[in-house]
Amino acid sequence: MSELSVDHLLGIKYLTKEDIDLIFETADQFKEVINRPIKKVPSLRDITIANLFFENSTRTKLSFELAEKRLSADVINFSASQSSVKKGETLIDTVNNILSMKVDMVVMRHPNPGAGVFLSKHVNASIINAGDGAHEHPTQALLDSYSIREKLESVKGKNVVIVGDILHSRVALSNIYALQLQGANVMVCGPKTLLPKYIKELGVKVETNLRKALEWCDVANMLRVQNERMDISYFPTTREYSQQFGVNKAMLDSLSKEIVIMHPGPINRGVEITSDVADSSQAIILDQVENGVAVRMAVIYLLASKIKQ
Repeated sequence: MSELSVDHLLGIKYLTKEDIDLIFETADQFKEVINRPIKKVPSLRDITIANLFFENSTRTKLSFELAEKRLSADVINFSASQSSVKKGETLIDTVNNILSMKVDMVVMRHPNPGAGVFLSKHVNASIINAGDGAHEHPTQALLDSYSIREKLESVKGKNVVIVGDILHSRVALSNIYALQLQGANVMVCGPKTLLPKYIKELGVKVETNLRKALEWCDVANMLRVQNERMDISYFPTTREYSQQFGVNKAMLDSLSKEIVIMHPGPINRGVEITSDVADSSQAIILDQVENGVAVRMAVIYLLASKIKQ
């Protein structure tokens, strides 16, 4: 079996198309495992993984923890809010203290962009980036692409629009890299105030009219507005945002073709999508959640197999 070209998963921009193909082929096997009556495999019985979350997370943290336990790894959970970080301990000291307990792999979410890259240069463990600030969220992009591949059989040649708060979204950046690597056409759509100035340099189409974007695409990935990352107001009101950039069932039904609706969660129902869209047959939001476990199992397994060598 071939192996990943990287020792860490720090961002999609460090992966090759072959890496993504290998992750998806491995995830296919694990998806079959997690749908069995006995959902565990003994693959990583001798590997210890620490989950370090310096930012709040529900789905990603649960998904990683479940993936690790499905692989029979030993798991340590670390929450920064109840740790010595609050007393002034540095990131490297925190991690080195954890590694001295003989931890092999660290899954880390951190508010600062590049925290995973910084850590990978200073500690002797395999690092998986579970989101670093507004920079990257590689496993989310992988599970999104995997879900598109599952629904439409291929990512190559598909038109994918990412709608919403592109400026503050690590999901958007990782998705752009992952989709382009696999040959998809990518468009971003949102208020001008929430589109980064450098966005066109990434080779994506830019649209500020939601209906035009939806008519163009095969898949719409709807992002929430990240109010927690905003120190100023980027649009007048939530109501006005949802009128211009929210998707409802009537709008979906009026399009010339049926499109696939995705959302990385958490959903702000009634803002970026209405409940009748989120719960419709066109939405693959719960498939994304299920696929997240299989994809994360694949990433952990492939990186751990390099440690074992």
